[in-house]
Amino acid sequence: MHNRRSFLKQTSALALGSLLLNKEMLAADFKKKYPGIGLQLFTLFGVIDQDVPGSLQKIADTGYKEIESAFSRKGGYYGMKPKEFAAMLKDKGMNWRSHHVLGAPFKMPPGAKMPTGADGKPITIPPMRNLRDNYQELVDEVAEGGATYLVCASTPFETTEELKTSIEVLNKTSEAAQKAGLLFAYHNHDREFKDHNGVIPYDLLLSETDADKMKMELDLAWTIKAGKDPVEMFKQHPGRFHLWHVKDLDATHEHILEVGTGSIDFKRIFAHAHTSGMKYFFVEQDGAPKPFENIATSYRNIHQLLQ
Repeated sequence: MHNRRSFLKQTSALALGSLLLNKEMLAADFKKKYPGIGLQLFTLFGVIDQDVPGSLQKIADTGYKEIESAFSRKGGYYGMKPKEFAAMLKDKGMNWRSHHVLGAPFKMPPGAKMPTGADGKPITIPPMRNLRDNYQELVDEVAEGGATYLVCASTPFETTEELKTSIEVLNKTSEAAQKAGLLFAYHNHDREFKDHNGVIPYDLLLSETDADKMKMELDLAWTIKAGKDPVEMFKQHPGRFHLWHVKDLDATHEHILEVGTGSIDFKRIFAHAHTSGMKYFFVEQDGAPKPFENIATSYRNIHQLLQ
């Protein structure tokens, strides 16, 4: 009986050790294949400005390592100068990799209304600088803060003239970014893939900009919603998609969900990360109903999906 107990103990210890070793190997393999899991802070747009240090700490505690910043009601970089913001992230064990800016002055879409805050009143946003009017200033600030990428989050192209102007602005910004030691990229929604007066804007954005100077940040969900296959795009333009936005969609492609809870086959897409040229990917959930819970779910699911 004693020998039997000893045998069972040894067997259990070996099994547990093997399990722990396997988990460590999987974690190491994940790190080898992919960068740290990133987060686009727009996911927390409704709450982050209430307590920026506290929000960033919660993000770090969840496990996120790479940060892409966006617009803030506090102005600037969540109420800070670029170097201050970068230092706060570093202090919490995270890296500032990318920053989103607008291509032209912000305007609400026709018929849309500004969302309301907790007080029931429409939210107010400080004046936002944009690439058309402030590209050199924005390039200099982001470079000063030590981020790697400056990203155009959106640009107007409802008319032929707007599209022409937008491409000129993107080309000027990419030149300035290169001189400042930054990489420049463009982030899409689904509208870039819709026909505008006989033109598909995304096709022009790819062909009328320098592939060496302007990379693309492919929002996987918006691309799929538009009826496009990210993997086919990677094959057609290998190495151009340095950044990804990762969010999920329900079966109807109408609702944005946490990663791994919807209909997108992320394993297939991530299997082509090398072809795409992906350097960083950022979880983003537009209008997240419970932001901190939602980003925790996405973080856990990405690890499970990619192992």
